[in-house]
Amino acid sequence: MLISNAYAQAAAGGADAGGGLMGLLPIVIMFIILWFLMIRPQMKKAKDHTKMVGELQKGDEIVTQGGMAGRITKVGESFLTLEIATAKDGPIEVAVQKNAIGALLPKGTLKSL
Repeated sequence: MLISNAYAQAAAGGADAGGGLMGLLPIVIMFIILWFLMIRPQMKKAKDHTKMVGELQKGDEIVTQGGMAGRITKVGESFLTLEIATAKDGPIEVAVQKNAIGALLPKGTLKSL
């Protein structure tokens, strides 16, 4: 007879307790990596944007998230007015939500455009 018989062994009683905790370790490590690579930088960016929007004042030059550049002429509670061009009749102004502001430009940037 060339094939030997295979017999099952009984499982050890105390070995399973450490295995359950070790099974969760990769999930915990993945969550920590996700936190530091994605969630934390996004929270920091949102905090910086909120701070920038709160500090906007009349005369600042901005770019909206839609790409429109202009100078702030009025600041309200949740809207602000942008001067985007000058025509014969006077400045062309549009109302923009504060949350739509993409970036604050250095002074004099609009003159170079």
